[in-house]
Amino acid sequence: MSIRFLLTGLFWMSFLAQAAPAPEAGYKIVTASKTGTYIQIGRDLSTLVAAPAGIELQVLESNGSAENVRRMRFEPGVKLALVQSDVYQAFLDEAKAGNADAGNIIRPLRLIMPLYDEEIYFIVRADSPINSIHEIKNKKIGVGPLGSGTALTSRTAYQLMFGEPLPTENTQYLTNEEALAKLTVDKSLDVVIIVAGQPAKLFMDMKAEARNYIKILKLDEAAPETARAKKTYFPGVLRASSYSTWLKDDVPTLTVKAYLVTYDYGLQSTVGNLTRFADSLCTQFDKLQASGHPKWKQVRLELPALSQGWRYYAPMEKRLRACIARRTALSAPPSASATPPSRACTEQELVLGICRR
Repeated sequence: MSIRFLLTGLFWMSFLAQAAPAPEAGYKIVTASKTGTYIQIGRDLSTLVAAPAGIELQVLESNGSAENVRRMRFEPGVKLALVQSDVYQAFLDEAKAGNADAGNIIRPLRLIMPLYDEEIYFIVRADSPINSIHEIKNKKIGVGPLGSGTALTSRTAYQLMFGEPLPTENTQYLTNEEALAKLTVDKSLDVVIIVAGQPAKLFMDMKAEARNYIKILKLDEAAPETARAKKTYFPGVLRASSYSTWLKDDVPTLTVKAYLVTYDYGLQSTVGNLTRFADSLCTQFDKLQASGHPKWKQVRLELPALSQGWRYYAPMEKRLRACIARRTALSAPPSASATPPSRACTEQELVLGICRR
């Protein structure tokens, strides 16, 4: 074999190795139940953001935010999670109070960006005598599965409104479907609390007859319990247009913010993959809003200031801020060239022939 032939072969082997696409990274994102909004948001991130960035993102079901925080921290391959703001804050509060387990779980976690407000549904039977959220005190309540964000939200909202914990004997930890069955069939529950961004598949799948069995409690802005709940939660509206088959009128309610969360990774390959994900999230944002879940239309591509103890993941923050700045510059209207204000010429300018009106 000639030296020239050997060198030519080595050149092409080197070229093909460099030209070959890098293998896709295999990551996971934890969301919530298959009938909720989180899992649809996760699927949008997988197909519209991760795939163009060369990342194969597996979308996993879960019991919700509290479980997601733990899985984000400990489960191999889970690089992303969807988490409610009150759940994230609860872990921080527990850590600050001296809970070592909470501190070990939450301190290395980082935010990527805020997403949207999730609506809180307070559901009772259609024939229930109560009509407002602040009337649920001492009722038998289904609060979501153990480890779910809904369970924590239910307990936190109850504590805020009434100044006392939700009684253990009145609390049942059930899936949404199980709780609705107990509410309407055997009537062993008085209230079911569900957290889901609208439109949520669970409620979209309900038929017109649903209004004969359930109704959604309204937020009464005049109630003192509402003022106390709004220390952590925000007012929102469940729109009749989201569930047009059975919901006749808009219903005021409470909401909680959803965040996209990751870990404070330092491994170079992971940092590289996640920064590519951040670039793709920014460049694909218009497509997310156009063809993703309707909740994407409520998401703003921005990184607001955070509360104490909350931190963005620095490598992704840097890329997102740079991309946001470019988008802002491109969308800004062209500045008009500065022109001197109009004025009358002086007599001297007229005499000298330099009047430029």
